[in-house]
Amino acid sequence: MNTAVITGGAGGMGLATARLLGRDHRIVIADLGQDRIDAAVDQLTALGITASGIECDVTDEQSVLDLLRNAAPDGHRVRAVVHTAGVSPQMGQPAKIVEINSIGTVNVARCFHPLAQDGDALVNVASFAGHALPAILVPSRSFPWAETDPARFVKAIVRRAGIVGRRRHSGFAYAISKAFVIWYSARLAAPFGARGARVVSVSPGSFDTAMGRLEADHGAADLLKVAALDRFGSADEIAAVLAFCAGRAPGYLTGTDILVDGGTRAGQRTGRRHSILSRPKHGLRQST
Repeated sequence: MNTAVITGGAGGMGLATARLLGRDHRIVIADLGQDRIDAAVDQLTALGITASGIECDVTDEQSVLDLLRNAAPDGHRVRAVVHTAGVSPQMGQPAKIVEINSIGTVNVARCFHPLAQDGDALVNVASFAGHALPAILVPSRSFPWAETDPARFVKAIVRRAGIVGRRRHSGFAYAISKAFVIWYSARLAAPFGARGARVVSVSPGSFDTAMGRLEADHGAADLLKVAALDRFGSADEIAAVLAFCAGRAPGYLTGTDILVDGGTRAGQRTGRRHSILSRPKHGLRQST
């Protein structure tokens, strides 16, 4: 049986994705905190899923290398990596946010690429926030430094995020870090494609997870005012998309981002209440 590695898999959308991929994969949960990892593995095992856990710090390339080397012993193959590990604006200072969300994504991709084979998939979790910034505010010229000079990259992103002031500094850094994940996932498509593998990013909107609830009073709930669906999404709903992208069925899906935001972006662009269906009844004619 092939293996699926899920970073940040001890809770939220990561654990929900593990429950789905565990139907036909061995699951390896990677996260911080052995107690949390063990609890997640116990939940999966109780469902009849073959699962194990490895503590991993995605900001440490050696830690990610060790994760992937140990994830598939005895000839097992890591067929999919779902990279959900990340932090939100309320969980750290700007530099920490960029290191975990952006440099962590580089480390996971760099370590998985040499192992990738035909039919494999890397799915990176980005965010609606990565779509929300005007392009002029995104320092995309600095993005290649994430591979070549990570310290310079982090410094550049933190400096750009500082233009909005201290109160919004972490939120802006978060948005740029996720814009990077979208950009980088597209950049990875060709080198992974040369090995027959795929890379997709998925951008969740407002979801009812521990991280989502932490951000509810800091803008996440406000997005529902323009969303087509006036509610938070569930962990199972975003997991369904992540598991699909990581599976074998969408074999031609790569190099793109999938926005799963309950229609928030659509509402921002068109207005939630605007509808071509709201014309008066007398304006409709029934043919005879």
